Amino acid sequence: MSVFPDLCAIKLNCRASAIELFQRCQHESYALLLDSAAQSHENCAYDIIFRQPELVLSCKAGKLKVSTDKSSKLPPAPESATELCHYAEQLNQLSGHYSGPAELPFQGGFAGAVGYDHGRSLEVIPEFNADTYQSPDAVLAYYSQALIIDRKNDRVWLVAPVDQLEELTEFWDQTTKPKKAAAFQLVSDWQSNMSEQQYTGKFNAVQNYLLAGDAYQINLAQRYSARYQGSEWSAYLKLRQANSAPFSAFMRLPGSAILSLSPERFLLTDAKGQVETKPIKGTRPRFDDTHRDQASQHALLISEKDRAENLMIVDLLRNDLSKNCEPGSIKTPSLFAIESFPAVHHLVSTVIGKLQPDRTALSLFNGAFPGGSITGAPKIRAMQIIEELEPHRRNIYCGSVGYFSQHGRSDTSITIRTLLAEDGQLYCWAGGGLVADSTASEEYQETKDKVSRILPVLAS
Repeated sequence: MSVFPDLCAIKLNCRASAIELFQRCQHESYALLLDSAAQSHENCAYDIIFRQPELVLSCKAGKLKVSTDKSSKLPPAPESATELCHYAEQLNQLSGHYSGPAELPFQGGFAGAVGYDHGRSLEVIPEFNADTYQSPDAVLAYYSQALIIDRKNDRVWLVAPVDQLEELTEFWDQTTKPKKAAAFQLVSDWQSNMSEQQYTGKFNAVQNYLLAGDAYQINLAQRYSARYQGSEWSAYLKLRQANSAPFSAFMRLPGSAILSLSPERFLLTDAKGQVETKPIKGTRPRFDDTHRDQASQHALLISEKDRAENLMIVDLLRNDLSKNCEPGSIKTPSLFAIESFPAVHHLVSTVIGKLQPDRTALSLFNGAFPGGSITGAPKIRAMQIIEELEPHRRNIYCGSVGYFSQHGRSDTSITIRTLLAEDGQLYCWAGGGLVADSTASEEYQETKDKVSRILPVLAS
């Protein structure tokens, strides 16, 4: 039985960019842009715009809330946020028939943002820090319409309910330019939630845990905050000019906005159940001088410490994938590849697998969340130590943004280089994986390198 409408896909004639198109709906609640902003990156195949969801699942304080006018037609909703992915999986099975090109990545289904703190619903984590954010811990919305910009073939596709096709075609094909978003500016300086001295004290506490054998690696982050006024979308456009990141995203929520310039894929699945994850672990700064920049890249490539850190996370992800993948299917086709971005060079590995026949992209996500590259190893103990040492919760930072199409394909990011805007306050985080031979000064500098194309850009 279908609860959600039958969908079709048609090719549009509009020649506007994804940014120009999203400008038309950026003010709408639950409007979401998945933005492949790095033009030359191998993973930048599509931009996708979602709007006007049929249903919204949101989680806060361990509770799951369902917002829709279809409640009477749905299976009973669980109360616990633990069941978010399982319930979304149930609802995806109620999708209407899709008629359109089989290769389109989204054919109706869920998309949204799942914050790091949703991990509290999945694992046993102590609560040392109060939740001071208005934004939900997770939002997954069911979208029956999506605008898909196929970059490689230079085509624009509209996926939409059959009975709304004419109306939505007119909306996207209109030649009237949308009203320009209000300007953006910070009205205070950036402030970190820990000084370098405080960071060093927490670094030393991590070292004690590592030496005691509690963990092999722990990700420690600091949070920056500043007051702002104006349009969050205008801020995203400024950041996007300075950060060409392949897994960028902007999502408008009723009381907040997510601005993500992420370089990192979390999980990709295709309609045949093939799985890919690409953990990042290992960072060096970029330089304008070519020789210094190449030397920085080479130093990362040969660093035994960074390669060891990366390998720890690869092993963790192989274990996480094994919960839902076929035995023997998990492989590591690429270890320690260099990927370069405007601010930093990164060490990136690739892990692949094949889903078990009775598992889906949502069950895979649920079993692997949050991503190991931003927690540490072993994951649960690292998360417990993070909760003890970091002064505030992370909300969207180190969570994920992406989609789960009803036909099996999904693609999600790790929300690093990501900001949360709410109630006139802007938050931005930076962290790094600490191991036994890390040094406090170098790790502290690495956190600053990671936001060197974010904080100054918005302060200017």
